Amino acid sequence: MESKRRRLNQIIEEQVKQWEYEKKQLQTKAMPLRPVVSLSREPGSGGRIIAERLAKKLGFALFHQEVVHEMAKNADISVRFIETLDERRLNTLDNWIASLVDDRYLWPDQYLHHLMKVIGTIGEHGNSVVVGRGSNFILPPEVRISVRIIAPFEMRCSHVAKTFGLSEDEAGRRITKTQSARKSFIWKYFNASISDPGNYALLINTGVVSMDEAVQIIETAVQQRVKE
Repeated sequence: MESKRRRLNQIIEEQVKQWEYEKKQLQTKAMPLRPVVSLSREPGSGGRIIAERLAKKLGFALFHQEVVHEMAKNADISVRFIETLDERRLNTLDNWIASLVDDRYLWPDQYLHHLMKVIGTIGEHGNSVVVGRGSNFILPPEVRISVRIIAPFEMRCSHVAKTFGLSEDEAGRRITKTQSARKSFIWKYFNASISDPGNYALLINTGVVSMDEAVQIIETAVQQRVKE
């Protein structure tokens, strides 16, 4: 557990240093549109792999669920992360969060407040892929490309069983438990259904298209957004 936390902190520290460098370089320059892919996924659908391949192909920063969670629950880390924004962009972020809370009738506890700040900071920097944590409900519509990866239950069971060395039944129970936790998280914090297709710009079924095809579909959407 301790080694995992050190690894996560190292990932966060490297990203903070990169953004601090960019902050100095861009002080006198206008910031072009830099989209963020918000990727939600059914357990076992291949969403994590798709996110990794997409980030590598686009040259985007990648924020897995556990990295975002670590930042949101640690006040010191989240503050350092947020301080990579200049005053103007920090004000923009604060105004967006205030309107988000009002529009969605949210009652943010400390965790959600930090989570919105962290994901909002990622949105301000852009050129990122964020996996999970309700990022599609937090990021502004002009920068986010919200994606949901799904697959047939049997296919997901097979994938999880092979990945973790489980029986099909064990994999099914693991998927159901994870699915339930994610559903509860989104409902608790955003008063929304994680499975509602209306919450996403793209709904991709990896039972129909390959992971590489899914990456290509999302990449095309990113390129189109930049052109708009």
